[in-house]
Amino acid sequence: MIPASIEDFRELARRRLPLFLFDYIDGGSYTETTLRSNEADFQRLKLRQRIMRDVSSINLATTLMGQEVSMPVALAPIGLAGLYARRGEVQAARAAEAAGVPFILSSSSCCSIEEVTRSVTRPVALQLYVIRDRDYMEDLLARTAALGVDTLVLTVDLITHSPRRRDIRSSLTGTQGLPARLKRGFEIMRHPDWAWDVGVMGRPHTLGNFAPRMPEGAGLAQFTAWVARNFDASITWKDMAWLRRHWRGRIVVKGILDAEDAAAACDEGVDGIIVSNHGGRQLDGAPSSIAALPAVVEAVDGRAEVLLDSGVRSGIDILRALALGARGVLLGRAWAFALAAQKQAGVTRMLDLLRHELHIAMALSGQTDVRSVGRDVVL
Repeated sequence: MIPASIEDFRELARRRLPLFLFDYIDGGSYTETTLRSNEADFQRLKLRQRIMRDVSSINLATTLMGQEVSMPVALAPIGLAGLYARRGEVQAARAAEAAGVPFILSSSSCCSIEEVTRSVTRPVALQLYVIRDRDYMEDLLARTAALGVDTLVLTVDLITHSPRRRDIRSSLTGTQGLPARLKRGFEIMRHPDWAWDVGVMGRPHTLGNFAPRMPEGAGLAQFTAWVARNFDASITWKDMAWLRRHWRGRIVVKGILDAEDAAAACDEGVDGIIVSNHGGRQLDGAPSSIAALPAVVEAVDGRAEVLLDSGVRSGIDILRALALGARGVLLGRAWAFALAAQKQAGVTRMLDLLRHELHIAMALSGQTDVRSVGRDVVL
């Protein structure tokens, strides 16, 4: 199959990955109501087709998180991406750099921030959770700043893990006895291309950013146990003062859906807000990100840059998000599927497809500059 859409990449990823890894990317929490709404609510937004306008020159370039970008897109932080393709975070960062868009490295990545920054020349951003082990956070922030990274994406909607039923059914989580191990082993044997690329050539399989803090090992099992002990459910906006003492760069807060929370973030002086429900992987029944976007934009009132994450599957979706007030969007599953399907080349092709789709959508709606797209684009 020659992929012509994000859905095509999803199908190729489904064929290539063991089921427990595909379901980890593809699934959401509980009944996946919010996961479905993220995509469905985009489709409900109808665009105005406009004619007889000079659209011979269309500008897609803008700035996101302090960077000049070729289009209003960034690659969102995706955990364990090094299990989808050999040294997956490195491959994705290289594709993002070649395309002229930002790459945000998950703190729960297989490749460390040092390995990823060595592989590119353009600065990446680091995503971070607030954890109880503040000594570790200080160390990671210092390591990151020393590498020239100037943007921290603070994820605030994962204070506790929400149940993801697909992961239990596929034996990625839940009871880890002999039947679960045999089930995963059978899936690995059924996917020899993936097993060779990742299982053999992609070693080491550790959580690179956490490895210095976990001398007993930083594999998935050790990491899962460590996270259960260390995710901090007591955080409040008062903790921003601690973060500011240890991070002098830009701070973008990811995981805001509520207008009051957006206003509070602006009161704390954050540089950006990412409207996100964690891809439907946390509070099931929460609104879709695109539905929450207008109220957040109104509450922010220009005090911070507003981006959107969750549910973006096409260049048309990017235009819809811009019309409702986002400066740009983050792609999560889109690049995870593309990486799993065709490695770095897949991420490159996926970005090229979205760039073309956005360009066409701009032209047919009579728009010539992504920086001036307004609410009148949608009905």
